[in-house]
Amino acid sequence: MRRSLGVRDGIALAASSTAATTSIGIGMGSLAAYAGRQIPALLLLAFLPILGIALSYARLNRIEPNCGSGYTWVGRSIGPWPGFLTGWVVLVGNVIFMAYTGAVTGSVVLQFLNKLGLRSVLGLRLDPASTGISTAVGLVALVAVTVTAITGVRYATRMQLWLLIFEYVVLVGFCGYALIVGDHPFSLSWLDPFAIASPQALAQGMVIAVFIYWGWDAAFSVNEETRSASDAARGGLIALVAMLGLFLLGAFAFQRVMSTGELIRNGPQALTFLGSRLAPEPWALLPLAALMCSAFASLQSSVIPTARGALAMSRDRSLGAVWQRVHPRYGSPAVGTLLIMALAALLAVVAVGIPRLNDMILTAVNSIGLTVALYYGLTALACAVRFRASLHRGAVRALRDVVVPAASALALFGLGGYLVRYYATLSDHFAARPDNGWFLLLLPTLFVVAGLAVAAWAKWVRRAPYFRTGRGTDADAITLPMDGEGGRLPVAGPGPGA
Repeated sequence: MRRSLGVRDGIALAASSTAATTSIGIGMGSLAAYAGRQIPALLLLAFLPILGIALSYARLNRIEPNCGSGYTWVGRSIGPWPGFLTGWVVLVGNVIFMAYTGAVTGSVVLQFLNKLGLRSVLGLRLDPASTGISTAVGLVALVAVTVTAITGVRYATRMQLWLLIFEYVVLVGFCGYALIVGDHPFSLSWLDPFAIASPQALAQGMVIAVFIYWGWDAAFSVNEETRSASDAARGGLIALVAMLGLFLLGAFAFQRVMSTGELIRNGPQALTFLGSRLAPEPWALLPLAALMCSAFASLQSSVIPTARGALAMSRDRSLGAVWQRVHPRYGSPAVGTLLIMALAALLAVVAVGIPRLNDMILTAVNSIGLTVALYYGLTALACAVRFRASLHRGAVRALRDVVVPAASALALFGLGGYLVRYYATLSDHFAARPDNGWFLLLLPTLFVVAGLAVAAWAKWVRRAPYFRTGRGTDADAITLPMDGEGGRLPVAGPGPGA
């Protein structure tokens, strides 16, 4: 793949994948349901382990830039089975997220057209509440972003940058105005996590907050296409800190204008409701337009890292060879990108025909928070294991390389373990409903079991060398040089074009 990206491209990709406008627009209501008026406290609390994870990514990326990121680093530091699971849950989670987000994007587009006065085309009513029509429009959007992802990641990131500029100008403008004119007074209790109703509410809110931050690591998926490995790390870290600022701005602004009940009732339409509260038409359309841009950018930035993660797994023969085919003209994993789009589209279409599957997909999106906590925690743990010798090389290096990553991993593992125990005791029978504890546990369990099955096939049928060494196809023949800090520096085996 071509090395053509810089820090700005990494920021655009990471920020688009995190999708601050979408997260604020449709996620604050979910956070309010658990945290009440303590949304800012919850966002700050969730940021701490996420920052530790991001620093772990940056540290590992410094010595081993690989588009497989966590899959590669966990495999080489902890073991191939947890490494494969890391790559697998990212792949499956992103496909499910794209299927769900495609329909959401279609619904937002239809809402925008309705606001412009276009309510039907050729006798077909453009109803944003219609799952079928929203999915159809979402599929068109999915195809469009896939084409741009195939024809060159540099052009895709440039387009995302312009979308980000527009949506952030709108978001900051409306939220800043809301801070000034809102009639709900500020309270220091908004920053007190101990004011959250119960430990269960805190844990569930934390998982949603972790999911809201999810996406900054997309910058590390293009580290083999950046001009310098440090560019990917800078892009991801800058985007993550910017997301914290935007999330806090959105949380304070919403709470200045809306009561907790209004925030929960409006749910996914909270940003649109804010716009209508603060401005007359047509200015009230701007938040909806920003939400539409954010949804498009989020779709595209999900396609790009997922295809590259699959490429890394394919190079190690953990997945089939088709995933690593790079387009000779565009220098992108074109076939893998098309396959991911096709899988997401198929899941979205099946969901239309099986109404109960809509609940399953929505629950899967909620459950992705648990799997995100799993693979983030494993990657941070890989950093602590890889650099454990730093414990004997001074307090600063021990803190940076081992203590912070290990503490971040333990925080996410502890959060996940607590929620697993809570879900297991939440219901006394199984039911395919988003409020059933056993159902909430079923989906992440299926993710992991399916991943173990595919890993077993790769190990014993495909005989992937990754499961012997954790280092990929040609790792056995590679001498590992010193990393300049007393440890061995793993070197990736040659990939396409090497």
